[in-house]
Amino acid sequence: MQVSDGMNYAPKGKPAPVVKPGEFVFSAVRLDHGHIYGMCNGLTEAGGTLKYVYDPDPKKVEAFVKAFPSVTVARTEAEALEDKETRLIAGAAVTSERCALGLRAIAAGKDYFTDKAPLTTMEQLVAAKKATAETGLKYMCYYGERLHNGGALFAQQLIEEGAIGRCVSVAGFGPHRLSAPSRPAWFFEREKFGGILCDIGSHQIEQYLTFCGEEDATVDCAHIANYNNPQYPEFEDFGDAVLTGKNGTNFYFRVDWFTPDGMRTWGDGRTLVIGTEGTIEIRKYINVGVEPFESDVVNLVNGKKEERYSVAGKVGYPYFGQLILDCLNRTETAMTQAHCFKAAELGVIAQDKAIRIYG
Repeated sequence: MQVSDGMNYAPKGKPAPVVKPGEFVFSAVRLDHGHIYGMCNGLTEAGGTLKYVYDPDPKKVEAFVKAFPSVTVARTEAEALEDKETRLIAGAAVTSERCALGLRAIAAGKDYFTDKAPLTTMEQLVAAKKATAETGLKYMCYYGERLHNGGALFAQQLIEEGAIGRCVSVAGFGPHRLSAPSRPAWFFEREKFGGILCDIGSHQIEQYLTFCGEEDATVDCAHIANYNNPQYPEFEDFGDAVLTGKNGTNFYFRVDWFTPDGMRTWGDGRTLVIGTEGTIEIRKYINVGVEPFESDVVNLVNGKKEERYSVAGKVGYPYFGQLILDCLNRTETAMTQAHCFKAAELGVIAQDKAIRIYG
């Protein structure tokens, strides 16, 4: 697994199939972001059968086939979307094009699973909501910083068990390594990448809504900046925001593209959760300075104890199996559609509301 480059970070877990081979068929369409590998890893480990792959770039397809040798290369997008066996389309298109792909998938009668951010404008959100309401089909998102991270999932378990009482405040930090030479041109174009708060900020917002059990929130303030990349004038390498939940909880998050080259992984992602009876700190991707390399560390302090958990490889990634069963049974155990859309909506609002403070 590539740990130094976030764009190609694709966690692998232990196989935990919830269906037999061929019972849940999905296809991959558009490979513009490397997260498609993590998405397909999760689905295949849960028993999903990957049938088709399509992208207009043959080099991307060639690399994908090396990772998933049993996949069949579709000649056109329509071949995958119109395939009768395919139940779900997994896609990682250019961010601004993800909604359009989802609408085409839904129009073809498929559930849709997209990389984050799932959309970039309020107009797209309205269209996606309309399509899901009219068809009952799913428009799900790969919020991988929670769904594909053992530390975040274990912390969620502790919160649900009442280990810190009622969750009242979250602070999230999502630094990333830029690796600019390896990025495609669209990555630096504001209209296409959607802005830093809409893009990687959506990870942070989704976690806050989950940990605090919030269904809605308001964006109190937000900032964006381009401190160190004047050669990309539309780019944003820093962003932060403050949100207040409908139930009175508080959330601050900061995202940036300043991970230094000396770090062994692509970003020192951290989350601090404050409850009425304790606190949880999540060190997601690295425990800085610790040898051997360590990730997925959760520190808990409450009225009974202070404890450190190292949970890498011990938790599993249940979301993917739950998603498969939700598609088959038309349930909402993995994530509700409302929750998926709300995280995206708040990211767009934060982005639209943000004051540019530099660059």
